[in-house]
Amino acid sequence: MSMVGFPLLLIPLAIYNIIAFLMRDVSFAAPLFTLPLTSGTAWPVTLSDMLLALGILLLLLEVIKGARPGAKFLMDHLLSLLVFCGAAAEFVLLPQFGTSTYFLLTMLALMDFLSGIALRARRGTVTSAAPVSGRRARTPAAAPEPRFDPPPAPAPSGPAAASVAESVVLDHPEPRIVHADVAPSGPSPQVPSPELQPGDGSPASPDAPRR
Repeated sequence: MSMVGFPLLLIPLAIYNIIAFLMRDVSFAAPLFTLPLTSGTAWPVTLSDMLLALGILLLLLEVIKGARPGAKFLMDHLLSLLVFCGAAAEFVLLPQFGTSTYFLLTMLALMDFLSGIALRARRGTVTSAAPVSGRRARTPAAAPEPRFDPPPAPAPSGPAAASVAESVVLDHPEPRIVHADVAPSGPSPQVPSPELQPGDGSPASPDAPRR
């Protein structure tokens, strides 16, 4: 758009300058037309009223233009500041601009500059706070600690367990008890008593002859 960087409040100020320099016989206080109100009062609309109403509407458009996304803040601020400085200089230095109408137009130019700064500061604050909230929103929750459970031992199958037990029994036969017969290796010892002679372990018969 060609009107993106153009200061809109320059329009009422330029109209005032044209009338003040080129149309000196035109009075800003002379009524242009009369507007009847519901109360029955006739309101005389002057050139000053028209310029002020135009300045207020253009100030609203300037605020909307500064609040749009992708606005050229630096250029808009610079032009608004230049318009305000020029209007203030004319109000102070030139006698034909020392009126209430031009003073109010100068204040509208000042409001345009200050509103642009306020919008820029607010947008900078929102832009700096957005990534922080976006990072907080994207931060994943802490993952639970992994639990390591031992794998369950495989249950032995019935036929396999039976075959293993059978092989163990076959590999280890039942032990046998062997009674060794101990035979005397020499003659039986003789004792002095004839009745108690060692023999095969059986008592001597009373009918046996004595030696």
